Parts: sequence; C-alpha cells; structure tokens
Amino acid sequence: MWWLLILPVAASLIYALIVLLDGKEHFYRTAVPVALMAVYFTASLALRGIGLRFLVLNACVYLAFIVFYKLLTSGVIGHVSVVFFMFLAATAVLGYDSRAALMSRQWSLYFALLPDFAMLLAGLFAALAIRPHLDGNYHPTWGDRSDGRRVRTMSPMSVVVPYIMVDRTAASNFILDELEVTDLEAYVREKRREGLTNFGLTHVFIASYCRLVAKYPALNRFLSGQRVYSRGDDIQYCMAVKKEMSTDAPDTCIKLHLKPTDTVYDVYRKFNEAVEEVKNTPLNSSFDQTARLFTLLPGLLFKFTVWLLKTLDYFGLIPQFLLEVSPFHGSVFFTSMGSLGIPAIVHHLYDFGNLPVFIAFGCKYRRNEIASDGTVLKRKYVDMSFNLDERICDGFYYASALKYLRRVLADPHRLDTPPERVEKDID
Repeated sequence: MWWLLILPVAASLIYALIVLLDGKEHFYRTAVPVALMAVYFTASLALRGIGLRFLVLNACVYLAFIVFYKLLTSGVIGHVSVVFFMFLAATAVLGYDSRAALMSRQWSLYFALLPDFAMLLAGLFAALAIRPHLDGNYHPTWGDRSDGRRVRTMSPMSVVVPYIMVDRTAASNFILDELEVTDLEAYVREKRREGLTNFGLTHVFIASYCRLVAKYPALNRFLSGQRVYSRGDDIQYCMAVKKEMSTDAPDTCIKLHLKPTDTVYDVYRKFNEAVEEVKNTPLNSSFDQTARLFTLLPGLLFKFTVWLLKTLDYFGLIPQFLLEVSPFHGSVFFTSMGSLGIPAIVHHLYDFGNLPVFIAFGCKYRRNEIASDGTVLKRKYVDMSFNLDERICDGFYYASALKYLRRVLADPHRLDTPPERVEKDID
C-alpha cells in the first residue's frame, strides 16, 4: 500500500531535517517520526498475515517505544542511553519477526528487509552520537518556541483555562491604582544631578518592572497556541514613541531587551539609545518598514496574510525577524500619558501576538492631605492602570507582585544595584 512507503520516508526526512537544522541541541526533539515508524512496522506485520496474538504483542511493544520516547523528549527521562536501548530493542524485535527471511539465504528477501533495518540501525548509531548538556542550563527542546520555553508543570486548572478563554481580551483583568511620587521626584532630581540629564519617572518604572520580574518570574510568561511559555531572563519591553510632540507626527514602536538584573543605569542607557535611534534616523524603524510592506497588499490578501501569521504564531513558526520587529510580541507594553497631560488610560490587550501585560501611567497631579497632627500636606500622585492576562498566572500571584512593586517604588535607591537574587520560573 502507498502509505507504507510514505510513512518511513516521512519519518526519515523528519529525522534528517532535525539533525541538520538542530542536531547540536537535540536530534530527538519530536516523537512524530518514532510514531510514524511504529505505525509502519505494525501495519507491515499485519499485512504479512501473522497471528493476532503476536500482532497485538508487537503493537504493545511499539506503543511502549512511543511512550518512552515521548517521556524523553518532554524531559521526564534524562538519560540519553535510554534512546540507544530502545532502538536496540526495536532492531531485535524486527530481527525476530524476520527470522524466517533472514535464514532463507535469498537475496531478494534480504533486499526487501534492508530499508527497515537501515532505518532502525541509523537511529541506533545516531543515539550513540548524542551528548547531553552538562552545564546545568536549560536548552531548547521539543515544544519550545524561538521566543520562549514551554512551562510544563502548570496546574491542571491553568492548562484547561486557555482552552475556555481563548481570546486575550476575554482573559483580561483590569486594575486601577494611584502612586505617590513625591519621593520618586526627589530620586529623579538626584539622578539628574549625577549626570543623567533626561532621567525621568519612565526610567524608574521600567527598572522597577525588571526588579519585579526578578522576584516574580511568572510575569515574564506569555500564552500562545493555548500553551504557556516563559521568556526566562529576556524581558521584552515595548513602547510607542513619537519623533515629535505634534498631532501630525508619525508613531513608531521600540522594543528593548532587558534583564532581571538590570539596574536603573542599564535601563537609562538602553532606553535612551533606542529612543535616540528612532528620533535621529532619517529612515523609518524596522517596524515601520515592515508595516509599510504589508500596506502594499490588497485588502483581501492583507486579511489572508494576517490569518496566516496568526496560524504560524499559533504553532510557533513565525520567523524570528518578524518577532523582533513586532510590538505585539513581548513581555510588557508601557505607555505614559504624562507627556500628553491626561490621566492613565485603560488600554486593551492585543489578540494578535502574545503580549500579556499593558501598563499605563497618567500625568502627575497634586492633592492636599491632612496629617494626623492636623497639618496640611501637599503630595503628588500618578494614576496607573494595569491590563493583565490572567491565564499566565493567578490573581494571588498578580496581587503579590503589585504589592512588591509598591515596596520597590517606595525605596527606589535599591534600583541602583542589581538584585541580590533572581528567582527562576517553574519548569
């Protein structure tokens, strides 16, 4: 039958592509070729007319092969030697099944068995070439994306919820709050006296979010394809900027790659470099150039292209250069309304992409408050709004993180030095 030819060819091609494209990391990134080979061998035995009991026994062996291989690719089994013995066992089973043909001394039967043995022996020798990573660091494996690793130890409820709340807008939680910035303004003036000429509250807020991720790493997760992923220590900060403060000035977007260990000085340098690059260049940014290419498409083709990109994103197949220029793929999107002189808006999340957090800050305003001794105090405040995707972590986690954010902003000098400890996200 034709599919008995397709299955081994497809399995061999998948293995060959994995070895060529990503063999340095893991040649066993997927169990798909193993499943194809198991189906092929079981079907070929069935066509030979062997007894039902023996056929069921072989099918159970091949099923166990798939299960063990899946446990290996998912990281449950960490010993590479298991792969070698699995291929060795499969080769032995094939040899036992073909014992009559092997003892017939007929070259035609030998040639008929050659592809099956060659495929298994290739896997056997490839298993001998596997070298596990001994540096103790995480290395990408099957199920990960180019922009994040899959979180595989989520609670059952956290696994089910993304299939119920499919869209990001339906899974959004909104929080409105205010922050006293009287002491923060003194901190800003102190940094300006140190030589950070255009240092402002935006730098403080970005640095405090980096410190927040260092303590609560689940904030750096995202959801794509109904699965939760972690960006690890790559905090992708997105922000819309204008080249000029005028109503007809064009908007563009910047994306920074920050670290949980970044200090306020690191944030100041990276942020200002990105903004100056956008403002001073006579050409448009990479995002603008990419967006302009899409606008050249006819409307119907444009809609199809967006659908195709969503489909590719669902399976984690969007090219890396598009992820880099996309403001819809990142850790957090900040927008500051202070320069516009309006309160903080409650911004929506995007159903396209995987951005899970949107934070907005409003303009500063004064408030007179009566102290316990009856005196009147003048304080400055800033409104804040948070739009959070509740599928990446639960409400208690978000609440704990936001309370910690207040403690960080109450003592901004801690942002001058790296954190003493950076927490790691769960596996």
